[in-house]
Amino acid sequence: MAEVSREKGGIGGWFANIPTFVRQVQAETAKVAWPTRRETVMTATMVVAMTLILGIFFFGVDWIFSRIVAALIRLAA
Repeated sequence: MAEVSREKGGIGGWFANIPTFVRQVQAETAKVAWPTRRETVMTATMVVAMTLILGIFFFGVDWIFSRIVAALIRLAA
């Protein structure tokens, strides 16, 4: 559990630090290099494309192995 600051009056000291925290968050957010709309669209498109490609690949691998296992089961029976 977080230690209560005794220097600034316990919980009251914690509440007094909220404006400082908010200013620091705003300052750090201003430093972020936000992607452009084009970069965001291109990244999303690549994610969808790779997901489709990998989905098709793993479907094919699964289909091949299921055929192999089915053939081995038929041989054993």
